[in-house]
Amino acid sequence: MFPEYRDLISRLKTEDSHFSRLFERHNELDHQIHNMETGVTPADTFAIESLKKEKLLLKDKLYAVLRKAHEAA
Repeated sequence: MFPEYRDLISRLKTEDSHFSRLFERHNELDHQIHNMETGVTPADTFAIESLKKEKLLLKDKLYAVLRKAHEAA
């Protein structure tokens, strides 16, 4: 996710607690979705789509923080 911001992501994960929480939640959702799609965790299509929407919203928020931090640098 956002390879062009790899260094900034590493820095923000340690320096910005809000960013770190968003990033961790995004990763948790990614893991949950993967488990649901591969049948490890039972789920219906609605549950999977709901988590995907939440994940996409988090990705947008993460990108906004990254852009702001990048422009401030």
